[in-house]
Amino acid sequence: MDVVDRVAAWWDGFELWLAGLSFVPQAALVFAVMVPLCGAVAWLLDRVIATVFTVIGRGESEPPARTTEDC
Repeated sequence: MDVVDRVAAWWDGFELWLAGLSFVPQAALVFAVMVPLCGAVAWLLDRVIATVFTVIGRGESEPPARTTEDC
C-alpha cells in the first residue's frame, strides 16, 4: 500500500468518524480547526502578496494621512 492509499484510507476513516458525531461536536471541531487555519492562510497570503508587490515596485509608499474632519 503506497502513501496515497494510506492517506486516503485515513481520511475516509476520519470523515466517517466526523459524520457520525452529532451536530454540536461537529460544528465545534470544524470551527476549532477551520477558523485558525483560515486565519493563518489569509495572513500568509497577505504577506506573500505584499512581498511580491514590494519586489515588483508596487508596494505601499506611505500610509494615507489620517484626518479627523467630519464629512
